[in-house]
Amino acid sequence: MAQQPVELILFRQLAGYLSMPVFIVGPDESLAFYNEAAEPLVGRPFSQVGTVMLDDINGLFQVTDEEGAPVPSDKLPLTIAIREHRPVHTRLRGTALDGTPHHIELTALPLQGQGGRWLGAAAIFWEVPPS
Repeated sequence: MAQQPVELILFRQLAGYLSMPVFIVGPDESLAFYNEAAEPLVGRPFSQVGTVMLDDINGLFQVTDEEGAPVPSDKLPLTIAIREHRPVHTRLRGTALDGTPHHIELTALPLQGQGGRWLGAAAIFWEVPPS
């Protein structure tokens, strides 16, 4: 595995200290990390998931819009943030691998390092009451 840019390493370290769920996707569109707070959204720890590409993230948990319609991987906020280099904020529903339903609000941000280096994207999640 190639060494990650220092900014992603530091962001991963910061995410490890946060109490809100955080996902980090590298520039190669692989899930680089999610913190302990994100484990209930997925239904298992990051160490048990292994490498997952962004297009396969729906295999981690089922994602739907607020009306219950499936959200294709190319319409997920992290996918938009990394491919279109723009932030996205939305509400979604998800079902973890253990079957637990979640109503979430999230913000996905493209990550750019010094000198314009493309680093990937990150998403921060909040559990919200069903609407």
